[in-house]
Amino acid sequence: MHPMKKLLVIILSLTLGGAANAALPQPDLLAQIHFAGAQKISADANAAAFTNEFCSAEALALRAQTAGKLSVWLAGWLQKNTGVNVADGPAKLRPLLDDLQQAEWFLEARMAANGKPEVALAVHLADGQAQLWRANLQPFLPGATFKNAGGWLVIDDGPAAPQLGDRLAQKISVPPVGWLAVDLNWSRLAQWWPQVKTFDLPETQFTVTAADANLHFDGKLLFPENLSLALEPWRVPTNSLRQPFVSLTAVRGFASWWQQRPWAQAYQISPVPNQLFVWGLPQVPYQTFAALPVPSASNALQQAYARLKPQFEPGATNPFLMPLTLTLTNREADLQGAPFVAPFLEAKTERAGQFLLAGAFPNTPGFAPLPAELLNRLADKNLVFYHWEITAERMPQVLHLAQLSLMLTSRKQLDAESAAGKWVNLITPKFGNTVTEIKQTGPAEMSFTRQAPGGLTAFEFFALASWLEANNFPGFDLKQPTRGPRMKHPQPKPPGALPAPAPAH
Repeated sequence: MHPMKKLLVIILSLTLGGAANAALPQPDLLAQIHFAGAQKISADANAAAFTNEFCSAEALALRAQTAGKLSVWLAGWLQKNTGVNVADGPAKLRPLLDDLQQAEWFLEARMAANGKPEVALAVHLADGQAQLWRANLQPFLPGATFKNAGGWLVIDDGPAAPQLGDRLAQKISVPPVGWLAVDLNWSRLAQWWPQVKTFDLPETQFTVTAADANLHFDGKLLFPENLSLALEPWRVPTNSLRQPFVSLTAVRGFASWWQQRPWAQAYQISPVPNQLFVWGLPQVPYQTFAALPVPSASNALQQAYARLKPQFEPGATNPFLMPLTLTLTNREADLQGAPFVAPFLEAKTERAGQFLLAGAFPNTPGFAPLPAELLNRLADKNLVFYHWEITAERMPQVLHLAQLSLMLTSRKQLDAESAAGKWVNLITPKFGNTVTEIKQTGPAEMSFTRQAPGGLTAFEFFALASWLEANNFPGFDLKQPTRGPRMKHPQPKPPGALPAPAPAH
């Protein structure tokens, strides 16, 4: 799997944590979802964030495009897994996916005693739509039961008596508070979606509410075994990291997890760093930096250079669009030949110790010290992950860096004229502060909170948009057709497939 794809899944998984009042892990659970539906949400007094994001003409076009792609994929998936071939399958499923956007619904999937999944779905529908669902869906699921219960259509595709559907029918009498509630057991889902197994993700529970103008995520990550995190005191690179900045990420305790990932072996240095800081500066779009505290910066630089050098040799796996050269001096490794940027990895000595500092453009730090509020947040002894950003201002930086990275690796850039491109450009200028925190709250548990006007960070918006426009959606294949040998004298165009939105004022 391509490293960028791995990074997207890891970050999205961490930042979509679990539910505030989460139940204990359920041995047979595969997935449990409640969605309040666009109609119900739009009537909420605090629906401005939702309507801004999902109800514009651009959002409706993207929703229609995504539903069209999903209907084709789902028809094929059902045929493959049930052996039933339905004529005009995508056309039959397409209007049902529109209802799943508008109507309230519950989904529950569990592992039955015979080892096969049992799935039940309850959708709040008018009588006419309930009849359409029965007529269009039953050909795909000839063994399923369909029941009407007080305006709800309850569908159970279980192999035995419809016990799961009956239990689901009881839940709809008292819907949970909130717009969205999710409980996913990734390890069991991996039996039916093998790509998930690569990441060994914990059971994930989260709820989404809107008590004010922001979307609020609250949740938990439930691990199968006790965690062995080393939450050492933060070592903040205060010489390099100064105000003003428009985004900051701090994470610690990940060394043991990183060491256990087989696909990460090629990039590890010893000892494995246990903290990471990433920040972006205003104005210059390529000024995003990362710092890793290390015992010896010069030794870490030599190791990193030795690990990275083979990636830029002729004939390396996943060759770049153009030849790039990695050079090393006493204190810095530089990547030469990339347009628009000057990537570097530098050995730094600061008040907090020694660091590896990486960036895509020379650093021009400000002079104001870090705010006391930030230092107070980092003082929490259980804090594992902290992220703050002004999303509207961070988005141009993400766009430039991500689009350039996709271009250099011959991946598909996000087209400004695509449905997802138009949607991202419309919504992100309206977004302000996004704050995310993850804490260890038990031997095998992490708790998660986020407050954000758009629900997602700038990186997550870009990742989501790129996924929705992927060649094989709902897969995530961004590969471009093979171009043949590397170009000797490339003349790339600027990575402007998606122009940067103007910041909000």
